[in-house]
Amino acid sequence: MQEKGNISIHTENIFPIIKKFLYSDHEIFLRELVSNAVDASQKLKKLASLGEYNGELGDLKVKVEFDAEAKTITIKDNGLGMTADEIKKYINQIAFSGATEFVEKYIDKGDDKKIIGHFGLGFYSAFMVSEKVEIITLSYQNDAVPARWVCDGSTEFEITTAEKTERGTDIILHIAEDSVEFLDKWRLKGILDKYCKFLPIEIEFDGAILNKTQPLWTRQPSELKDEDYLEFYKELYPTSEDPLFWIHLNVDYPFNLTGILYFPKVKKDLELNRNKIQLYSRQVFITDEVKDVVPEFLMLLHGVLDSPDIPLNVSRSFLQADGNVKKINSHVTKKVADKLHELFKKDKAAFEDKWEHIGLFVKYGMLSDDKFYERAKDFCLLQNVEKEIYTIADYREKIKTLQTDKDGNLVMLYTHDAGKLDAFVQSAKKRSYDVLLFDSPIDNHFIGFLENKEEKTQIKRVDSDSIDKLIAKEEKTELILSEAEQTTLKEVYEKSINNTSYRVQIEALPVDEQPVTVVMPEFMRRMKDMGGMGGMSFMGSFPDTYNVIVNGNHEIAKKILAADDAKKEVLAKHCFDLGLLSQGLLTGPDLSSFLSRSVNLIS
Repeated sequence: MQEKGNISIHTENIFPIIKKFLYSDHEIFLRELVSNAVDASQKLKKLASLGEYNGELGDLKVKVEFDAEAKTITIKDNGLGMTADEIKKYINQIAFSGATEFVEKYIDKGDDKKIIGHFGLGFYSAFMVSEKVEIITLSYQNDAVPARWVCDGSTEFEITTAEKTERGTDIILHIAEDSVEFLDKWRLKGILDKYCKFLPIEIEFDGAILNKTQPLWTRQPSELKDEDYLEFYKELYPTSEDPLFWIHLNVDYPFNLTGILYFPKVKKDLELNRNKIQLYSRQVFITDEVKDVVPEFLMLLHGVLDSPDIPLNVSRSFLQADGNVKKINSHVTKKVADKLHELFKKDKAAFEDKWEHIGLFVKYGMLSDDKFYERAKDFCLLQNVEKEIYTIADYREKIKTLQTDKDGNLVMLYTHDAGKLDAFVQSAKKRSYDVLLFDSPIDNHFIGFLENKEEKTQIKRVDSDSIDKLIAKEEKTELILSEAEQTTLKEVYEKSINNTSYRVQIEALPVDEQPVTVVMPEFMRRMKDMGGMGGMSFMGSFPDTYNVIVNGNHEIAKKILAADDAKKEVLAKHCFDLGLLSQGLLTGPDLSSFLSRSVNLIS
C-alpha cells in the first residue's frame, strides 16, 4: 500500500508560523505528545470496560526514548493505535480545523505566548522541534494493517504500510538543528517531571517510571490520613514548612474539579507566597500561574487544582471569559471560607493559635472579595497589644462602654508597633482604653475597609492625636494658662523648633501626660501610607507634617514661662526633642545635641 496526498489546510506557511509563534513554549511538544499517548491508552481501557475490546490490555505504558546520534526522540504507547483511514481523518484534517483562525488572529500581533491545544494543533507541536515526523501505528481492531505516516514539515505527507506487530503508536521525531538541546537526558527528564509526573498511565524514561498514576487529589479523603497530605505537600514543596491545614476538593457538578489546597504559614512578604498553586487538566500540568482560575487572595494558598473543563492550553483572555473558570473561581472561594468557618466553630482556641499565619490571608480575602467578606467577618479576629484575641463583634462589645465618643462613634485605637509607641499605648491604658495591634503589610488598607464596613466606627492610631481628642468626651479638662501665657508659650516653642513642618498647639491635658507630644494626624498618615504602597505616588512630593501638642497643664509649662529668655528656648527645645524621641523621630546630629543638652541640664 502506498498513498500520497496533501494535508487539508488553507495556508501554505502553517509550519513556519507554528515555529515562530509557538517557539517560546517549544518544550510543550513533549507534553502534548505524551498526553496524546496517555489518551490512547485511556481510551483502550474504556473500550475494554465497555466490552468493546476483548483482547489483553497488557501493561499499558508510555515510553519516551531518544537517540542523540540519530537525532531522534520517540514516544511509544500500546494504546488504541490507528488505521491508515484514521490517520487521514485525525492527523491530516482534524488537527488543522482551527489553523485559518489561528493565522488570521495572530499573524500580525507578534504574540509568542499563545500556545497550541486551543486551536487543535497538539500533535503538530512536534514540528516546533522536528524537521521530519513519522507515525508508525497498529490499531487494536481485528485484522488491522500497520501504517506509517511521514511528513517533512511541508503540507505534503506520505502513508505506507508499516512493519509493526504490537498494538499502539510510535511517534518518531527527527530533531531539527535548532532544537538539538532536547537530545539530552536531563533536559527531557526535566520536561517530563514538570508536566507528566502525575499522569494516569505510567511514563517510562531511561529505564525508570517517572510518575505517580494515582496522585493524592484523585483519591477519596476517607482513605487518606494526615500523614498522606503532609507527605504530598513535601513532594510539591520540599523546602517549605508543614502547612497549617488543607482542603480536599471533589466536585462533579455543575463542573468537574478535584484538588487539594494547603494553607501555608504566610510570611509578611506577600510576593514570596504567590504562584504556588499548580493547575492540571486530567492530571497533566498546565501552569502555576492561576490568577484567573482562583481569586487574587487565594493565590497565597499552595496545592493543586485539576479540572478537565479547562483545556490543556489556554490564553489569559480565554480564562477570563470562560464560564466554567468563573464557576470554579466562585466555588473555590466558598469552599475556603466554609473550611475556615468550620475550623473556627470546631476549635476556636486552635484557630486563634493559627491566626498569626492566616490573618493576613483572611484580611486580604475580605478586602478583595465581597462574598468572602460576608462569610469571613464572623471569624476574622482582632488582636490587642496584650495578645488577647477577639472576633470583631466581641471586640465591639468589649470596648463600647469606655471607647464611645460624645457623638456616639465607637473608637478603636491601634498601634503598628507596641514597643516603638509604648508611651502612647501607656497613655491610653491610663484611661483603661484598649489598643489593637495592626502590623501586617495590608493593615493600612484593612483599617479603612473595616471602618467603612462597621457602622459608626472610627479607627485611630494612638499617636495620631492627644488621647483626649482621640476619644472626645463631653467633659473637658480646663487649661490653667491665661490667653497671654498660651500665646507666649506657643511663640517660645515655635522659635525653638524653627521648622514649619511642625505645627504647635497648646492644649489642656491631664498633668500626668507628657509635656509635649508629637503626632501625625490619622488622615495624613493614611495618605502617606497609601502613597508608600504605590496608591498615591504624588504623596511623595509632600513633606511630612506633624502637630506638636504642648500640655499647658504640665508643671514644665509654668517653668518655661518663668525662666529667662535663653533658658525658655533650651527647655522648650528639650521637651520637643523628648516628644520626637517617643516617636522615634530624633536621629543623627539632633539626637547628639539632645544627649549633650541632657547632660548639661542635669549638671
